[in-house]
Amino acid sequence: MQTQKLRVMAGSLRKLLRRKADGHVINLLTKIRPADIANIFLDLRDKERQAIFSLLMEHNRSLAAETLKSIGPERGLDLLTENSPEELSAVLQELESDSAALFISTLPEKVGQEVLERMEESADVKGLLQYEKVTPNVFYLSEALSANEAINTIQTAQDLEMVFYLYVVNDRNHLVGVVSLRQLLMGPPSTPLKKIMTTDVISVITSTDQEEVAQQVALYDLLAIPVVDEENKLVGVITVDDIIDVIKEEATEDIFHLAGVDADDHVYTPPITSVRKRLPWLLLNLATAFLAATVVAFYEPTIRAFTFLAVFLPVVASLGGSSGTQTLTVIVRGLALGEVNWGRGKSILFKELIVGLSNGVAIGVVAGAVAYFWNGNFVLGLVLGGAMVPTLFVAGLLGTFIPLVLKKINIDPAIASSVFVTTLTDAVGFLSFLGLASLLLRHLTIQ
Repeated sequence: MQTQKLRVMAGSLRKLLRRKADGHVINLLTKIRPADIANIFLDLRDKERQAIFSLLMEHNRSLAAETLKSIGPERGLDLLTENSPEELSAVLQELESDSAALFISTLPEKVGQEVLERMEESADVKGLLQYEKVTPNVFYLSEALSANEAINTIQTAQDLEMVFYLYVVNDRNHLVGVVSLRQLLMGPPSTPLKKIMTTDVISVITSTDQEEVAQQVALYDLLAIPVVDEENKLVGVITVDDIIDVIKEEATEDIFHLAGVDADDHVYTPPITSVRKRLPWLLLNLATAFLAATVVAFYEPTIRAFTFLAVFLPVVASLGGSSGTQTLTVIVRGLALGEVNWGRGKSILFKELIVGLSNGVAIGVVAGAVAYFWNGNFVLGLVLGGAMVPTLFVAGLLGTFIPLVLKKINIDPAIASSVFVTTLTDAVGFLSFLGLASLLLRHLTIQ
């Protein structure tokens, strides 16, 4: 129902644009939530989106900024590149520093620098561009304060955003502890923060990878995590909403990489750009696919003598590829979440080998039975069923071992694993099937 309503509004906006009724366009947009405007943009053409966004920037910068935030940096970049640095700085100024930094980071370097120079709060944004996802305006207390003084400081603080944790620093701005509001309120008012704070603070340094930060927050069920520099000085905080963005980004990136697609490639990417991003992976896949083709070519005399074997080659490739992808997906996800590492690799590999072997036996029995009833030849069923066992066994082996090795040598396993696992599994499957067929050649006659 909501989708239909938004489509009707998109049609109304299109008509108003054709009539050049700019005032009516703005009046209609002010009655719509920014998130809904972002969805309406999906039903508009590029020129229509740009025209509406330009009107918003001119007449309602705040709404333009909130709409831009809802659209996100990927689609938002197409809207921003059509405007001057002066216009961009004006609308990005309406956003919070971390959101503004996110959009500036997607702009061409020269344009981003010009926009940054025109923004009033450029210092905060510059800091966020250096330390991605870090909010610099973190609220903290001095360890010299008493509980009562700390409460007064909180009450008189200006522009105080939601405080999840109260961080405590010393006179050199080093992070020394964390205290909760409950601890402040329950203890005697004159108690120094030193005596009630928790000194075992979970924090990350500015160079920590964002994926590792997300793992820390998830592991300890935190709502925020402080960020310190190499000297343990407090420089900011990463809140749970930013962590959710990180998790979404990492998950999207891994899914794209498993399919051989660049994470920057989306539905609004120009065709020529998508071709340029996808073609290298397809060429790599083509090169590795010739390995499996070489195995088939080696057994060409067998296939020529018994052409019905070719019918079952897609079965072998499909089952091997599917099994390898299943294992690969589980392992890559485990690596991303920190559940899998090289030290645990031996036990994980053993488990996946058992799974592969068990599935191979089960699939082999079913596939062999189908082949037998199809052609009425028991040996053919034995060959196909027997080939499934080593194929799925090796699929489990490669689906586990290859991403572990790539991670060990600091290569993203999501990027390269799928190409190698699929190709090698196909090669092993063809080798097993055609090899067994060659050994039992004289028995392979259709009755």
